[in-house]
Amino acid sequence: MSDITTLDRMIHPDAKLPLVNDYDKAYVILEEAQAPDSTVRIKGLPQDAIVIKIDTAFKNDQFFSGDRGECKRADYAIIAETGNKKRIVYIEMKKTKGQPITIIKQLKGAECVVDYCCKIASVFYEKSAFLSDYEPRFISFGHTAIRKRRTRITRSESTHSTPERMMKIDWPANIQFEHIAG
Repeated sequence: MSDITTLDRMIHPDAKLPLVNDYDKAYVILEEAQAPDSTVRIKGLPQDAIVIKIDTAFKNDQFFSGDRGECKRADYAIIAETGNKKRIVYIEMKKTKGQPITIIKQLKGAECVVDYCCKIASVFYEKSAFLSDYEPRFISFGHTAIRKRRTRITRSESTHSTPERMMKIDWPANIQFEHIAG
């Protein structure tokens, strides 16, 4: 069984965002939980991609104290295979502009949730190398409720493979998955 199939079986349906089929590709509309008018459409997803609503579905503030930001989580994670690329794309959305240090903590928290899924797969599904060949990508969408300007993409490094080197996209509307997956 593939990692995508295992993850799909492992994650509760309420914690996943359904894909919308558009011919042989799919898209998803991401919405910030605290601001329903704050949305981003990700186009060009593979049909079997999994979109996890990390922030709303995974609650850890009853367990951890949160003194160091360990209760923070990004909004979404998209796990997908496109051709020979296997990616986990962590996404944080901000209605306006967020503080970089807060966004970094949220992206790290989302990565911890996926690491927890890997541990569950190892122990309960007997998949010791679960998602080990998937490369992470970190995205921050800003100004998601305002569509008055052109989309602006900012990267601090060539590859956005750590929370500190996230790709920042301001004023997004429609974004191609291949572009953020790298």
